[in-house]
Amino acid sequence: MNTVSASSATHRLQLAEVRLNLQGRELLRLSAELTAGEILCVMGPSGSGKSSLLAFLAGFLAPAFEASGAVLLDGRDVLQLPAEQRRIGLLFQDPLLFPHLSVGGNLRFALPAACPDKSARVEAALASVGLAGFAERDPATLSGGQKSRVALQRLLLSEPHAVLLDEPFSRLDTALRREVRSLVFQTLQAAGLPSVLVTHDPEDAEAAGGRVVQL
Repeated sequence: MNTVSASSATHRLQLAEVRLNLQGRELLRLSAELTAGEILCVMGPSGSGKSSLLAFLAGFLAPAFEASGAVLLDGRDVLQLPAEQRRIGLLFQDPLLFPHLSVGGNLRFALPAACPDKSARVEAALASVGLAGFAERDPATLSGGQKSRVALQRLLLSEPHAVLLDEPFSRLDTALRREVRSLVFQTLQAAGLPSVLVTHDPEDAEAAGGRVVQL
């Protein structure tokens, strides 16, 4: 099992009558309830509001959009909280590792300031994805798959209660995409994290194994 996951977690994410509008046009309307480890897949053409939905949930939706509805994470209304307090993690198309930090520095960045044994936590996180001894490496020297693994571990070390996935596999080649996708989904499910996946790829939706919403 992944050393930084929390398989006993029972987090729950509820989207109640979430609506997004842009310039008077309704982009989407969605209600869903996600249990621990469940992955909701949202598919649709460009401009249908997929990424805007994630931005709304995460707390950085552009002011041009109008949004309504409720978003409850473990029964708490996160819409009343600033983005940094929502306990919602994100994985993007690019791993977005900090270039001025080492691999280990990227992971330490996610840990709370008061966390003891940070070096041990970092080493355990890297070892759990086959990257033992990589803490001092420059992120620029990593392969695409290795960067994705580091980004996943950085997310987990931040101890989110839910996760948003914005086409995180789209820039990987076919074989690597399957490998990383399997790792990500298995890790999130083992950690009991409800997740929302945005993708264009039907294979992503099939692998996620949950409800699929077409916009």
